[in-house]
Amino acid sequence: MKDLLYLTDKSLKEVIELIFQAYIDSYSDPYEVLKKNSFGRAHHRLLCIIEGNPNISIADILRKLKITKQSLSRVLQDLIKKKIISQKKGTKDARQRELQLTEEGLNLCNIIFNKQKKRIYNALKTAGADEVTNFKNVMRKIIDG
Repeated sequence: MKDLLYLTDKSLKEVIELIFQAYIDSYSDPYEVLKKNSFGRAHHRLLCIIEGNPNISIADILRKLKITKQSLSRVLQDLIKKKIISQKKGTKDARQRELQLTEEGLNLCNIIFNKQKKRIYNALKTAGADEVTNFKNVMRKIIDG
């Protein structure tokens, strides 16, 4: 039988710590850009969700981020006020609002991406194609639960 030492509690805790540290480090890279715009991590998470899902509904954002309307409200208003995102009536349901990045929002996301890209690029360029594929597959399985 295959040795599954990587599934011990100690090993799993190490993996969780590595995921957490990778999150902190990769999301701290664009900190100065966000700070300059008076934005924080919550703004950054919302930008990432909207960039990856143009015309996403508020309900879908709440589901993806696992947050309440109340916690989304302030962050959403900040981004709308600064013309980083715009909203329109839903295409399927006019009662819903759909969000998308403005041109300014797309530019901000590109600046943030370029700040984060170096760390991820450097990590992946030294890995083999199979390692990258396996890493992405494991990350998807973590996300899917």
